[in-house]
Amino acid sequence: MNPALRSLLERYQPETSADWENALREIVQELALLGLWRSKFFEHAAFYGDTALRIFHGLPRFSEDLDFSLLRPRNDFDLASYLEAVRIELASFGFAFAVEQKVKRAETAMESAFLKGNTRVNLLEIGAPAGVQFPANQKLKIKLEVDTNPPPDGEDEVQTLLIPIPFQVRLYRLSSLFAGKLHAVLCRKWKSRVKGRDFYDFVWYIGKRVPVHLGHLQQRMEQTGHWDPATDLDEPSLKTLLRERFEAVDFEQAQRDVLPFLSDPDAVSLWGPDFFLGLIQRLTTEGG
Repeated sequence: MNPALRSLLERYQPETSADWENALREIVQELALLGLWRSKFFEHAAFYGDTALRIFHGLPRFSEDLDFSLLRPRNDFDLASYLEAVRIELASFGFAFAVEQKVKRAETAMESAFLKGNTRVNLLEIGAPAGVQFPANQKLKIKLEVDTNPPPDGEDEVQTLLIPIPFQVRLYRLSSLFAGKLHAVLCRKWKSRVKGRDFYDFVWYIGKRVPVHLGHLQQRMEQTGHWDPATDLDEPSLKTLLRERFEAVDFEQAQRDVLPFLSDPDAVSLWGPDFFLGLIQRLTTEGG
């Protein structure tokens, strides 16, 4: 095995097929970030979302996608050259992934693409034992998405990863990441389902005592039509919105959504309206 891959794999100690798949996905995610860094992508964009929280702040659950936001709006942004840098980076470590860019619809600000590779074939590169079984045609898919019309007031910073080589990634600061997560908790429409991962992350932010950047949250809510620009979003208003949301959530459905991404199912055993309503009083804010 490539020594650099060995250093990446040593953090996981996978046993089950799901463990190996999660380890493979996260290694590919980090190598994709390395390819983007080599291509100067982070001079124009910042990493945000659940995977940013997982890789840089130790969120104790796995995450599927790579989400980015441009530092300033650009209608002419083209993701293609950066995607080729990602493909080349993965190939240099022995991985076989195709990169498929989606055609951008006129009504959306999102540039999207998928990394797709055969799960069994790519697991061989990280030394998965023969007992780890997947269907021959199963694909590992990772979505990359770039917001080309980012809401204002997001604050970013640069952090460093040391393996497989030292490199740097620009990402949103925790308070701005929390603003993005609260926007998802309050405003996400995910067909008829509840994305329990959003509520799991909310608990994590509260436990870490991360304040939410109110200004950035308001800008996000205004952009999606969930807040009146004539009114300032303040802490009491936010807490009222959260109470209304938590009273309406099907938390059994939320638990089912998040369980595949957790190593300890007891982490969500207390979930219910009373549990989440009790957390609201612990929420703090900044930047209002």
